[in-house]
Amino acid sequence: MTFWEHLDELRKVLFRSAIVIFVLMIVVFLNKSFVFDKIILAPANEDFFLYKYLPGFEGFNLDLINIELSAQFFTHISVSMALATILAVPYILYQFWSFVKPALYENERNAVRKAFGFASILFFIGVVVGYVFVFPLTVRFLGSYQVSAAVANSISLKSYISMFTQLILIMGIVFEMPALALILAKLGIISASLLRKYRKHAFVILLIASAIITPSGDAFTLMVVAAPLYMLYEFSILICRGINK
Repeated sequence: MTFWEHLDELRKVLFRSAIVIFVLMIVVFLNKSFVFDKIILAPANEDFFLYKYLPGFEGFNLDLINIELSAQFFTHISVSMALATILAVPYILYQFWSFVKPALYENERNAVRKAFGFASILFFIGVVVGYVFVFPLTVRFLGSYQVSAAVANSISLKSYISMFTQLILIMGIVFEMPALALILAKLGIISASLLRKYRKHAFVILLIASAIITPSGDAFTLMVVAAPLYMLYEFSILICRGINK
C-alpha cells in the first residue's frame, strides 16, 4: 500500500470509531437522570457505598452550585461525550489493532493482539479504581477542607465535573502501563531485571508524573494517584518476569 492508501485506511478506522462514540453519546445523553443522579453525583452524597466503610465520612454532603446560564446543558453534553468515549475504548482498540496487524510479523502479531485485549481490561479497571477510590477520596478531602470555619465551600458544578472526568480518564490511561510492559517484554526491549534495577528511579518519575497529571495539583490527590501507579509498576515487573521465563 502507498502512503495515501495507509492514510485512507486510518481515516476509515477513525470514522468508524467516531460513529460508535456518537451512538453511545446519544444513549448516555438520553439517560440523564440515571447517569448523573446514580453515577456521577453519587460520590457527593454520604450514602455513597465507599463512605460506609470509612470512618469520618458520616454526614458528608457536597452541595453543588451552578453560576453560568448554559453550564448545565454543556456539562450534559461533555459528560455524555466523555462516558461514550470510555465505553467505546474496546472497539477503538480493536479498530487500531486491525489497522496495525498487517504490518506485523507473526510473533509480533501474537504479542500485540494479547496486549490490546489486556489493555481493554486494564482501562476499565483503572476507570473503576478512579471512580470507587481516587475520585471519592479526593472529593471528600478537598470538598470538606477549610482554612477557616468562617469560609464556607461553594463548589461549582463545572469544577466537580471537570475533576470527575479528568481523574476517571487519567486513571484509565495510566492503568495501561502493564499492557505496554507486556508488548515491550514480548519484543525483547525490556525485562524484569531491568525494571527492578531502575525501581528507585521509576518511583521518582512516577511521583513527577502524578504531579503533572493530577487535575487539582494538591498533595493529597497526588499521593492517591501515585500509589496505584507504583503498584502497576510492580505488577509490570511480575508480567515481564513471567514472559522472560
